[in-house]
Amino acid sequence: MKKIILVLFSISVCAFAIAAQPRPMDRSTPDSVKPAPESFEAKYQGGFFGHSDKIDGKLKFDDANSRLVFFNEEGKELFGLPYGGLLTVYPQSQSVTSTTGNVVRHIPLPGAILGGFIKEKRRYLVIRFDDPEMDTIGTMSFKVDNKEVLDSVIAALGEKGKLQRRGDAYYKPKKQQNNTDPED
Repeated sequence: MKKIILVLFSISVCAFAIAAQPRPMDRSTPDSVKPAPESFEAKYQGGFFGHSDKIDGKLKFDDANSRLVFFNEEGKELFGLPYGGLLTVYPQSQSVTSTTGNVVRHIPLPGAILGGFIKEKRRYLVIRFDDPEMDTIGTMSFKVDNKEVLDSVIAALGEKGKLQRRGDAYYKPKKQQNNTDPED
């Protein structure tokens, strides 16, 4: 009996030891991501120098000039970000109590405490960039309502900015950040 327990213990230890080995990172582009739209609705949350207010508008890929451009609701271009200036691009999400949940939670009735469980998910496109005009590094974010659009935009920006993939994010390796071409 002791031998059987010892053999089973040895097999389970070996199985756990094999499973605990480090795995190589997946740097391939996800196959399930749809192509990014040429322009999409987004709400600027902040981070670009000179624009501190939250602004509703559209983000558009300007492939002719190799940049991502933000337009306000009237169609006026507010700022552009060159693909070469992208350092990291990644999604971020927050689960917050919705407005309905806050209203229900403050009603003085039994069961109103359940209003705190009415949640909504907010999704953001976060871009860390190197601004060549001001010689600074900044981080800006945009609220995007649709998860599929967010995923496709992040994949498109990663490809256009020649960034490497790590999980859901794309980044520019440190070697590429320091090796700037004086002709650019």
